[in-house]
Amino acid sequence: MDVAGQFTELYGSAPDGVWSAPGRVNLIGEYTDFNEGFVMPLALPHTAVAAVARRTDGVLRLHSADIDAPVAELRVDELTPLSKYGQGGWAAYPAGVVWALRDAGHAVSGGADIHLASTVPTGAGLSSSAALEVVTALALNDLYELSLSRPELAVLAQRAENAFVGVPCGVMDQMASACATAGHALHLDCRDLSIRQIPFDLAAQGLRLLVVDTRVKHELGDGAYAERRAGCEEGAAILGVSHLRDVPYAELPSALAKLTDERIRRYVRHIVSDDHRVERVIALLDSGDVRAIGPVLTEGHASLRDDLRISCEELDLVVSTANASGAIGARMTGGGFGGSAIVLVEEPDAESVTKSVLEAFATAGFTAPRVFPAVPSAGARRVA
Repeated sequence: MDVAGQFTELYGSAPDGVWSAPGRVNLIGEYTDFNEGFVMPLALPHTAVAAVARRTDGVLRLHSADIDAPVAELRVDELTPLSKYGQGGWAAYPAGVVWALRDAGHAVSGGADIHLASTVPTGAGLSSSAALEVVTALALNDLYELSLSRPELAVLAQRAENAFVGVPCGVMDQMASACATAGHALHLDCRDLSIRQIPFDLAAQGLRLLVVDTRVKHELGDGAYAERRAGCEEGAAILGVSHLRDVPYAELPSALAKLTDERIRRYVRHIVSDDHRVERVIALLDSGDVRAIGPVLTEGHASLRDDLRISCEELDLVVSTANASGAIGARMTGGGFGGSAIVLVEEPDAESVTKSVLEAFATAGFTAPRVFPAVPSAGARRVA
């Protein structure tokens, strides 16, 4: 996409540069990030691209090639949390980043002209919002010479989504978009933000990871996500720990025995066991036994479906159909209530498994899903 040319046509002058930030898919570790636990996402080849020029008059102009709406013109010093800008509120994500940078004391008050275009599917649980935030943060970091590290940019982007947009997400999505490297999955400790790049070259193993976008839109701001976060925090308080990450897997049975609320028990069981699943997947990948992670993925889906209860009929159909058709493992990924699932398959079986999933959706009367391979890709970067 020629975002630089579009920028010039839109604003009347060339941009100072073009930046890119990817969406992500999460291999394992769901809802563990705000519990200061472990996650393992990888960046997708789908990206948000931003052409940006620095301004000096305090004006922020925002436009998206993907939204049928005029340029949103704002004042940097008038940005207010929990306000909505632009059609559908999309502009709140880049505007929130500008607010978060300024609120943290960084000199971005001159403003900017920004034109965005994205290939990250929206509402699919693939972090289209984090891609918008991170690409904006990286561009402003470069143009204003802020010298912030990638993790620092990710944290500021998360703050934009939490405080400005009003979605209580953890930091996984922004860290994946900012810090991922091609050919690797990102093992992230959400407590200290330490990262380890785990080699994840599926093609070399004769494997493929499919993303199945059910096209069932999910919205993290609708209250269900916040309710589960609050439930996890309540469980941690009852157990006397700061976060559920501090409950050892070996002590899970005794921890559950202390919880009388069945809902809280389910949430705690999922978080502690999913942290453990991340550790199991890392051990298997380190040993070179990539295929053995398949059953762990499927086990994770059962936990998300039965304990966290964030799956839906379409996601369950993907997982059950794929596994019955020869997949090595499958699970829903992302915030749930729709969105996407991932399916690990032998390369020769990818076409037949995809066909089976498409046929199952047609039989059930569901909208046909979008299926594409997840290729571990590079994180945010300047591209021009």
